[in-house]
Amino acid sequence: MKRSLIAICAAALFAAPLFERSNLIAWCIVPFDANKRGPEERARMLKRLGITKFVYDWREKDIPHFDAEIDALQKHGIALQGFWTPFPADPAKPNQLAPILDLIKRRGLRTELWLSLNIDKNLPDERKFELASAAVAKVAAEAAKLHCKVGLYNHGGWFGEPENQIAIIEKLKLPNAGIVYNFHHGHDHIARFPSLLRKMLPHLYAININGMKSGQMILPVGEGEYELAMLRAIAQSGYRGPIGILGHRAEIDAEEALSLNLRGLKKLLPAVGKQ
Repeated sequence: MKRSLIAICAAALFAAPLFERSNLIAWCIVPFDANKRGPEERARMLKRLGITKFVYDWREKDIPHFDAEIDALQKHGIALQGFWTPFPADPAKPNQLAPILDLIKRRGLRTELWLSLNIDKNLPDERKFELASAAVAKVAAEAAKLHCKVGLYNHGGWFGEPENQIAIIEKLKLPNAGIVYNFHHGHDHIARFPSLLRKMLPHLYAININGMKSGQMILPVGEGEYELAMLRAIAQSGYRGPIGILGHRAEIDAEEALSLNLRGLKKLLPAVGKQ
């Protein structure tokens, strides 16, 4: 009982700073925006919302605009928290790591590569582990040369299971490899989230939150059934890293999508430190 009371008090004390605007990351707002903003308009929108961190979720058409994105972020005081990095586990397949690394090197950036691995689901688990470990080691080695980190991103499938990511990290023992955990790709983890969180905690770089309800992948925070309990678990865990706020709604304005989540989080926050 005593530990429980301590945990509750700690959650109440730290929940507000943990979820303050200054600790929030805007995520999934480049390809998911009905207004199809460019770099300058996007940076202005983030500044207007008071969000000072951004992870670049780009598509191939955005590659020519990489420098413009960095220019706009720097102009408006928005930190580049991370850079989405899709990568094939099969070394024979082409990848787009080069333009990312080139930009980071040319602009002297210090950021995180949010690594999403594509692995053939039909392979045996041992082969998946072998290929994933090699891919993570390769990307992490390149990132280390540029003083950057690599966050293993749960995007479904074998690589999206936190236990598999932890096993890879513990095998490689790389100082610049960790985990980026997404609520919206973790619906199968809801029942065991507190225990998973404890296992991930030493490796966590970021947690991206979402409204959690069975059968709905993308839902504003505050409109689900399970996210309050998950937020409480985070507040009580001792995690003090950044929190990602999703856009991920191509059918509506990205500012509206972010605002829905911000309002939902504000509504839940008073209850995060309570049982």
